[in-house]
Amino acid sequence: MLRITQLHKSYPTPQGPLPVLAGVDLQLEQGQSLALMGESGSGKSTLLHLVAGLDRADRGHIDVNGQALEKLGERQLAAWRRSGIGLIFQQFNLVTSLTVADNLAFQARLAGRHDPAWQGELAERLGLTALLARYPEQLSGGQQQRVALGRALASRPALLLADEPTGNLDEHTSTQVLDLLLQLQADSGCSLLMVTHSSAIAARLQRRVVLKAGRVQGN
Repeated sequence: MLRITQLHKSYPTPQGPLPVLAGVDLQLEQGQSLALMGESGSGKSTLLHLVAGLDRADRGHIDVNGQALEKLGERQLAAWRRSGIGLIFQQFNLVTSLTVADNLAFQARLAGRHDPAWQGELAERLGLTALLARYPEQLSGGQQQRVALGRALASRPALLLADEPTGNLDEHTSTQVLDLLLQLQADSGCSLLMVTHSSAIAARLQRRVVLKAGRVQGN
């Protein structure tokens, strides 16, 4: 459901263009989970942002569920981003003025797919039922990341993108959040592309690849 072909991306510097991605090829099947690893500065987050439509590649092809991202205009890309993917970042990025319940519903409402029954199931499975009336500042870091996870899944996206989703959590809470993430990803049938520096976390996913010298290496 995700096909990346010969993807290139560089950034301007006073010394000239700095290549970050130099011909990335990658495929991800429906329902699979894939860990994207690599050293700091290797371009992992850059690749994830390109797949999310948050940035444009210099050249190459990204196809998500039959949708060629390079052919979309900015308005079309924004609409696709609302409905086609779920995003989870290291920073929780919750809307501070909204309750937990409204944060959970936020993405699904934008996508026109708000399902109260599915949201209720997510809240229960994520241990958030008793916290629905609270605001983000009243939650622990682990609770906030569970809300972010629920928000990303509430619209039932075909592709879930996660950038170091447990990076701000302690080891115990990280394990709990990862368990929930993988359970819900498997149950929902969506594909998961996760950036992580942790070999222990990567080992929990079905496939692992390494980004090195601007290209993907691995299985």
